[in-house]
Order: sequence, then C-alpha cells, then structure tokens
Amino acid sequence: MADDLDELLDEIESKFCSNTSLSPRASSDECPAQIHAKQIKETKANKSSSSPTSTQRRTDIEDINALIDDIFQDEYDSLDLKTEQLSNVTKTEKGSVAKSGEKKCCPVFLGGSLVANGVGTAISQRSCDQLRCTSCDFRIAMFDDHEWDPSCDYLFFRNNMPDCLKLRAKLRRRKGARAYACQCSWHSARDLADVTKQPKLKWVCGKHSA
Repeated sequence: MADDLDELLDEIESKFCSNTSLSPRASSDECPAQIHAKQIKETKANKSSSSPTSTQRRTDIEDINALIDDIFQDEYDSLDLKTEQLSNVTKTEKGSVAKSGEKKCCPVFLGGSLVANGVGTAISQRSCDQLRCTSCDFRIAMFDDHEWDPSCDYLFFRNNMPDCLKLRAKLRRRKGARAYACQCSWHSARDLADVTKQPKLKWVCGKHSA
C-alpha cells in the first residue's frame, strides 16, 4: 500500500512538473505538485514515527524499568527487615545471657566472719553478701569481727545509714562476729542462720554475679 502511494506521487510529480517552463525563478523553486507530494511524504513519515507500535514499545520499556525498580526495592526492604530482626535477636540473647549469669541464694543465710560468703543453697551453705532490704530498699552494710552495741536504736540507723564512719560509733569489737545493718534494721551474727528465722528482718538476696 505504501509503495503504491509513492508511485502515484512520483507519477503526479512527473506529469505536472515536466511541462513547466523553467524561468530563473522557477529553476530554484519547486512546483506546487512537488511541494504537495513532499508534504504528503512528510506527513506519512511523521505518522510512521509516532505509530502505535513505537508508542507501545516505549510503554513496554517503561513498564520493565518500573518492574526492575520494584524488585530492587523489595530486596532492600527485605534486607533492612532481616537486619532489624537480627539486631533484636542479638539484644534478646544478650539480655538472656545477663539474666542467666545472675544467681540468688535459696535459702538466704546470715553468718559470722568465719562463715564463707557467696551464693547460699541447701547444700552449699554460705552467708549472703548481696543482701537488700525490701522495707527501706537499702543495701545491707556488713562489719566483720564486730557486733552492735545494745544501745542501738532505730533513729541511730535512720540518721546515720549508710555513713560507715558514723555507724562505727555503735560497733563493738568481737572476734568471729559480723554486724549487719540497713536503714531500718540491724543484726549481729556468729553462727550460720536462715534469715527467715529473724522475722523483724525484711532482707532478701539482691542477686550474685556469676
């Protein structure tokens, strides 16, 4: 079809332009038929360049590029998610290790200076050196080879705890004894004893590091 149209345009150009006398001006200008034929060819060429096939090809290329971008974006998102999950797992594992490295006495023992300190159990009976009071929330102070003077009272410990220098004003030297005190309670021990046997003491094990 396109070839037939080109032949028709050539035939029109030869018929209408062959008999045209060439003046000095005409030799440099094209005849109307030639101009018209060129316009038709240019129009056809423009239509061919903007044909649906070319437009469809460009649309397909754009769709492919968009699909590739989506694939890469999904991979980056997946990598970020895995990195975040790994970070959370690492934090959880570190927390678990920290917790598993801590031990508590069971039961909790008190004892004199000759009794070894450490994690107390029913088999390994040791006096706890990580005591904390659940009433005043103070860590228990300990003084080896000392005991409390009978004149000690609540106000003395309330006003002076945890200043060890001031607390020593009520300490008496005694070999093998150990004086315990928080802000609200005090106790002197010589032998190993379960803290639950002392009802006035609200002391618990504050956990031992492994």
